Amino acid sequence: MLTRRHFLQTSGALFSTPIAGPLLAATRPTKEEKAAWDAQVTPPAFDPTTSNPWGLHPRFLPQRVDAKDGLVPGDVHVDAVARYIYHIEEGGTAMRYGVAIARGNLYEPGTYTIQRKVEWPNWTPTQNMIARDPELYGPVADGVDPGPENPLGSRALYLFEGNRDTYLRIHGTPEPRSIGGRASSGCVRMVMAHINHLYPNVKTGSTAFLYSAEESVTPRT
Repeated sequence: MLTRRHFLQTSGALFSTPIAGPLLAATRPTKEEKAAWDAQVTPPAFDPTTSNPWGLHPRFLPQRVDAKDGLVPGDVHVDAVARYIYHIEEGGTAMRYGVAIARGNLYEPGTYTIQRKVEWPNWTPTQNMIARDPELYGPVADGVDPGPENPLGSRALYLFEGNRDTYLRIHGTPEPRSIGGRASSGCVRMVMAHINHLYPNVKTGSTAFLYSAEESVTPRT
């Protein structure tokens, strides 16, 4: 069962001042390119619950768990403590996957709407990221084309507050060994093969709950 204590409500205080949006790639990958990249990041004979060429702790492999009554099918819940994301299913179950969250104070708990989904997205660092770490992000200020080395990986779910893009994403990562830790600049990371498994089941308009370290989500034992 997923349990929830009182959850922090989203407010302006949770988010930084809006910044200029990222640039979009001049071209999008072809269907053939996306299929080839999917094959590249998916283990042979992939079984979500057992395949583990990344050396993850077994608890971070996808598994189906019981869900608390009343949770809305289609919504996702991120547990910042256990480093899990849950996708609520019909019939009282949820799919659970391991994640990495933001390092330091960059993690932004809140309630968001998934307003956009992209297969093999491009990525551009925000102006805040460039200002915070110019040596790391300055060289890629114009963006990174889609592909297996792109920081957003194979799939991205774009989190909005109302009609405002928060620049927070739930996305794949080319650094799967970061799963279980605090590694990103604000986003929620997943193994690319895992988010590929999750992605077709998440609909735009669904709600994403990112819980704080104090307000956790836990499965029933």
